[in-house]
Amino acid sequence: MGTQELHLGVVGAGGFAKFAVTAFLRVPGVKVVAITDIDPAAAKAFNFTTYNDLEDLLTNSPAQLIYIATPPYLHYTQSLLALNAGKHVICEKPAALTVSDAETLVGLAKANNLLYVVNLMQRYNPLFNIVKTIVDDRQLGDFRHGFFENYASDEFLGPGHWFWDPAKSGGIFIEHGVHFFDLFAGWLGEGRLLSAFQIGRDRVQATVLYKSGPVNFYHGFDQPKILDRQEMRLLFERGDITLFDWVPVKMRLYGLLDGSAEPVTSEYENPAGKQELYQQMLAAMLTDQWAWIKDRTHIRVIDAHNAVQSLRVAAEATAIAQHF
Repeated sequence: MGTQELHLGVVGAGGFAKFAVTAFLRVPGVKVVAITDIDPAAAKAFNFTTYNDLEDLLTNSPAQLIYIATPPYLHYTQSLLALNAGKHVICEKPAALTVSDAETLVGLAKANNLLYVVNLMQRYNPLFNIVKTIVDDRQLGDFRHGFFENYASDEFLGPGHWFWDPAKSGGIFIEHGVHFFDLFAGWLGEGRLLSAFQIGRDRVQATVLYKSGPVNFYHGFDQPKILDRQEMRLLFERGDITLFDWVPVKMRLYGLLDGSAEPVTSEYENPAGKQELYQQMLAAMLTDQWAWIKDRTHIRVIDAHNAVQSLRVAAEATAIAQHF
């Protein structure tokens, strides 16, 4: 296999795996050569070569990179098996349920010159770079305060779903919050957790202090599907930026720009729409990671550091959260 082809093995044949694989196949040269799932029928529905289990796939398939799309409690063991078999790994979030396990994976990958990364794809959104430029160039002055509010649906999360079992999901901060801890760290630098609490099983909030201001993160999984919505805002000395949806497709800027005496309102909406944008982001993530496989001097948008640092904040929030 030359550098013009990337042979991908898929672990997990759920709905998101199908979505992600569709995006990955947009990248020229990517071929899915293997898939496995605990449900053989689900794996066969993908129309790729199926294997009995991960060990069978690692031993007998030509896969070079393993994409893991299983529940969080399986991530550490499956990533460990793949890395020990000499395979590169892209894993869905989180890296593991504990920071120490994540660090073990990162160390193993580094020692064997292998790719290991968690699919924290938010930094591949074009809006990420727009906001980062505004922050870095201080176009609205210094950052002062921010929030991310996730009013999510629970309609398809039945009582027995693994999401509700902390032993399998790690809890909301670890299973879901890592995306947004990483996103804000990309804009503001690494932060320090100040507080966290949980109400019942479906609502959590944490406050993280960054260099020049705090950000509140709220996740609630109690909304009807039709009302599922997200909003995030960054407040600066001379205005604010608001983004909408958990994969942001729309941004509104309000503030004083270029010495203007009156506030300016500027809006941008990605014409692709959320689902298409999401696919583009996944394809961009894989392209970026593959570039590193081909050339180890390539500087990636995200790497193993993102997986560990986002999990570190999430794990700390989980550990100190007051329960109500």
